[in-house]
Amino acid sequence: MDEQTADAASRHVPVLLERCVELLAPALAAPGAVLVDCTLGMGGHTEGVLRAIEHVRVVGIDRDPQALALASERLAPFGERFTGVHAVYDEIGDVVERLGLPGVQGVLMDLGVSSLQLDEAERGFAYAHDAPLDMRMDPTTGPTAADVLNTYDERDIARVLRVYGEERFAARIARGVVRFRERTPLTRTSELVDIVRAGVPAATRRTGGHPAKRTFQALRIEVNGELAALERALPAAIDVLAVGGRIVVESYQSLEDRLVKRALAAGATSSAPPDLPVEPVTHAPYLRLLTRGAEEADEAELARNPRAQSVRLRAAERLRPTPDHLRTPRRAA
Repeated sequence: MDEQTADAASRHVPVLLERCVELLAPALAAPGAVLVDCTLGMGGHTEGVLRAIEHVRVVGIDRDPQALALASERLAPFGERFTGVHAVYDEIGDVVERLGLPGVQGVLMDLGVSSLQLDEAERGFAYAHDAPLDMRMDPTTGPTAADVLNTYDERDIARVLRVYGEERFAARIARGVVRFRERTPLTRTSELVDIVRAGVPAATRRTGGHPAKRTFQALRIEVNGELAALERALPAAIDVLAVGGRIVVESYQSLEDRLVKRALAAGATSSAPPDLPVEPVTHAPYLRLLTRGAEEADEAELARNPRAQSVRLRAAERLRPTPDHLRTPRRAA
């Protein structure tokens, strides 16, 4: 293992790895089983699965070319058991189809920003370091955080911060952004942090962690279209699961977890009208929930990995194909 690959392994402690493997293992027990790791990152979860289940094949998807390269080098010892794909995870259906797979036995999603993106200061994800206002998970395409802040009108900036960051002082921060850019465009994370500090009352700044946390989260979600992609990815991921296959999703903030909860609960609930005397087979649940609510990290996990602080894990098993009347149309290429 060279220095760069070793660095990737040391920098990324996968959240709830043992629990993820435990939940996925029954579906991956048969020879030829395939897992799609929709959020490959630096490959920690995938490596854990490949080591724990010796015959399984993993397809790793990531939109970040740097993460994909690091993970692919780290996982090279597993040979053909690992396939890396540069894509956004809402393209999972197309990825599986291109690889000629009739279905997969497992899907794993570890949502949010990766360790690599947080630790690489120049990517602009971290409010603790001065860096360009970028925040793109795929730095080769799309608008940056600076583009959002310098081109959106005040009302839209406030909407992004309020909806995606659940920021109480969104209007004040948006007003500060517009005043700043009237003099000069925003280009640095430190400029945004100063604007947030000025917009959040002093009493509030003393509690609840860094005052810019919610603003940075909101901009990251907007820049990368994260919630829209997740809303498309969840039904697409369920669609590619073979009967008996399992999906495990780790989310880190309430907006993500709400979408995951809704998608899994919909599959685990009868779609028949409540007043029907007999439930038609076509309306019976097609998922079985494997977790009671959302599981959180215990004290031992938090001691190993502080980034597990806000994790919420949900999982489900496919019981039967999704009924035609509940299928989500495939996204146009």
